[in-house]
Amino acid sequence: MTSIPAPPPRVHTPLRLLGAIAHLVFLGFYGTAVFTVLSVLLATGLGLAVVLGIGALFLLGFVYLLFGAAYLETARVEGLYQFGLPMLRARRSPKRGFGGFLHTVWLQFIDGGMWRAVAHLAIATALGWIAFFLAGGVVRSIAVAFAPLYAPGGVASAFGFTYDVAVAPAVGIVIALLALAGLVGLALLHGVLARVLIAPIREAQLAAAARDATTQRADAIRASDVERTRIERDLHDGVQPRLVSVGMTLGLAQQKIDTDPQSAKQLVSEAHTSTKAAITELRQLARGIHASVLDDRGLDAALSAVASRSHIPVSLDVRMPVRAGRDAEAAVYFAIAESLTNAAKHSRATEARVTVRARPDGGELWARVEDNGVGGARVLAGGGLDGIQNRIAAIGGTARLDSPAGGPTSLEVSVPCAS
Repeated sequence: MTSIPAPPPRVHTPLRLLGAIAHLVFLGFYGTAVFTVLSVLLATGLGLAVVLGIGALFLLGFVYLLFGAAYLETARVEGLYQFGLPMLRARRSPKRGFGGFLHTVWLQFIDGGMWRAVAHLAIATALGWIAFFLAGGVVRSIAVAFAPLYAPGGVASAFGFTYDVAVAPAVGIVIALLALAGLVGLALLHGVLARVLIAPIREAQLAAAARDATTQRADAIRASDVERTRIERDLHDGVQPRLVSVGMTLGLAQQKIDTDPQSAKQLVSEAHTSTKAAITELRQLARGIHASVLDDRGLDAALSAVASRSHIPVSLDVRMPVRAGRDAEAAVYFAIAESLTNAAKHSRATEARVTVRARPDGGELWARVEDNGVGGARVLAGGGLDGIQNRIAAIGGTARLDSPAGGPTSLEVSVPCAS
């Protein structure tokens, strides 16, 4: 059965119109204060651009005050009209270091959702001043309507005109109705602008989420293909030849068991040793798919086992106050295990360091693997690093490889804990 989408919220109910009028009157003062501070920050930052450090600080404040104003404006519109808007989120660069910081600021500055909310605030501020004067007109016109009760000499004055108290009630009522009509018109316009400028933020975020989901699905499929290829290669190149050798050795032992029992016994012993080695390889292969200790004792214990089996010394630093979720821990475990395997095989490293942190404030699990090898690692299609990136991306995480020629090589991964 196809579900019928819920109708959009009505923005022109009497209560919301009254709320919009009150918001607009407030925004006339609030918005003016916000844009005054923004103008001062921008002018000061540009004026001090020659003094790079000072000017940059003012410009940084300008960018994030823009974001704060946009966030509050989105929250205000959502509270008034109940569009179902997700709140704006500060942009973050996947890069690290000072370059990543500058990239983060630039991403925030060009955020379209932020600028739409700021534009809405600017227009609402202008409408707010008009609403303020119209509200004042309503109050003054009511005073004119009651002029016969207090006007001396039978004459009343308001709005720059003088009226006979006999016609003052009619004039006051007409002006009050016109001012009220203007306020209602401004409230209606505010609702329309909110639909045009603010509501598309939700559509854009949903579209971006759909694109991310499509990308993650493609990465998951590719990661599974890479993993299947690795398993097939390990079985074909390792376990399968060993099992074939066991079968051939047992066949020779069967032929010699009557004529040369001693040689047959030696062949059976060789087959037994090869069988144990094959079982060990199968266990290692199973650990590459998923470590049972990961479910039982957590990521710290699982990584300790990986470090103990590593061919190079590994310094392990894991700080996780709480479990981060099965998928997140499995992805980080796989990335670290594969990185250490690559380091042992290709980097000629003499030591490696593994750091893992759970970031409860951002809901992320972060890990870094670094070795002192020769560097020059590259992501090749179907390779181990390609499998790491695909597996991390499949659950919405990021992976960054830094491996200059001459070393060192470092891999940083970050995955959402709720994945």
